[in-house]
Order: sequence, then structure tokens, then C-alpha cells
Amino acid sequence: MHEGLSPEAEKLYLAMLRGDVTEPGPAHEELERLGLIRNNDVRPPRSALAAVASGHEVAAARARETAEVLAAAYAERGAKEVDFVEVLTEADEVISAFEEMQSQAKSEIRALDPGSYLSPQPEASPAQPPALARGVAYRVVYESALLQTERGFASVQESIAVGEQARTFPGVPLKLVIADSDRALIAVPTVTGGNVVALLIHPSVLLSALIELFEAFWRMAVSITPGGQEDTQQEPTTATRRLMALLSAGLTDESIARELGVSERTVHRRVSRLQQLLGAQTRFQLGVQASRRGWL
Repeated sequence: MHEGLSPEAEKLYLAMLRGDVTEPGPAHEELERLGLIRNNDVRPPRSALAAVASGHEVAAARARETAEVLAAAYAERGAKEVDFVEVLTEADEVISAFEEMQSQAKSEIRALDPGSYLSPQPEASPAQPPALARGVAYRVVYESALLQTERGFASVQESIAVGEQARTFPGVPLKLVIADSDRALIAVPTVTGGNVVALLIHPSVLLSALIELFEAFWRMAVSITPGGQEDTQQEPTTATRRLMALLSAGLTDESIARELGVSERTVHRRVSRLQQLLGAQTRFQLGVQASRRGWL
């Protein structure tokens, strides 16, 4: 499972923590399968979280391998005899195609951004604000290293400010832009190095594979919140690590508050902040994200 615990199973797990009597069912079977309960006894979720986090890493590795195979194959062949692929070798051609894709998009632009092969920073596109203004949605997954520089972080925040949905993930494998489900543009270094080849992909099995590749990274990536750089750089604090350890051990908010010497409201507020910071919709997802980042 790469999506974490289902809402029904998570609700059942919390109920069992409170000692409520439960009946067998799909949610119960899911908890048993993940090792969160055994013989109707609630088990600490640390090992299950580690397993799910490991699953994310396996999926990411497979996605990267797929991207590298696609990019290498078409860069080496030149794609000259394939009618659904155009090879762009001039910088002006690439820029023009990128701007045209945005200006003609009807519903959505999706992108993976590892940083330019010619420049390490993400570059804002002048075509983005007008596209957003007419209702085109933008979803972009950025290489996490880009956010560690002042210029890179500022550029991403500018895009978020005008309406872009942004997430981050380590090891984004290639520069990819998808306009609706009609065209995709990928940029890869040439085999000999020193130059960049851009491939314009039209509707095909390859385009469908690239869309699936993007969606895989989008699901695994962590949301970037406006102005969130300071929080990300400061975490995990000692207090956060202790809180996550208590959560992963299956303690209730009441028990955690007693252990930390704070109110339950404070515990809830801290957990909510961490969920927002790591882009987690539930506490189980929070545990997965924290485990993957080495916070546990």
C-alpha cells in the first residue's frame, strides 16, 4: 500500500485504542494486514509506518528508473522516425513550445522540475499568470534541493502566490511539462553531454506513461506551504521528535498531553501544524511522511 491507511481503518484503530469493542470487517482486515492489530490487540504503529514509507521509496525508485529509460531511449534514437515525437534542439524552439503549451492549455498544466540542466534554479514563466487567470490549474513537483537556496525558494513561492499547487520530493528524475492530456515536453541532456534535447510528445502510449509518471510523484510528494521555508528548515526539533515518537507508539492525545506536560489542545495544535507542514491529511499519513524523512 502506498496511500497509507484508509479512513475507515484509521477510525477503527483509534477506536480500539480507546478500548471500544469492534466487529470484524474490511477495516479490521486492513489493520491486521498492516500489522497494526494482532489477535485483536492493538500494536504500536512504528513498524507499519516504516513498511509504508519503504513502499513509497520503492515506488519512487521504480518511477525514476522508468523516467531514465524513457529519456535515454528517445534521446539516443533521436526519435526521428516516430511521428508522435518531435525533437527540439534549439533553445528558442524549446522556449516557444513551452510558452505555447501554456497559452493553449484548457484545464491543467502538470510538471516535474528538477531544476534546469543549464541553470540550477527554477525559472518563472511569463505565460503562467495569464493561464492561471483564465482558469488553468498548475500542479508542479519540485526537486527538494531547489528549496534549499534563497533564489529557488523565492521563485517557487512566487508561483504559489499566483495560484500554483506545489509539492516537493527528493530525486525528481527529469524536467517534464504536460499540457492537459494533449502534449508533453521533456528535456534531457544529450548522450555526449554539453547540450539539452527537448522532446515534444503528442498523444500516444508514451504520453500516457509520462502522465502516470507525474501522478506517481504527485502522490508521493509533500505539499509546499506559502512562507513555509523557516518551519521546514528548523524541523525536526527535539520536541517534534518526541511528539512523533509518542504518536507512533499509539498513545492517545490525553496520554501524550500528560507525558509532555501540556494540554490536549496544545497537542492537537502541534499535530495539525505538522500535518500542514508535511502535507499529510491524516495522522497515519503524518507518521509515514515523518518516517520517510527520518524524523522517527
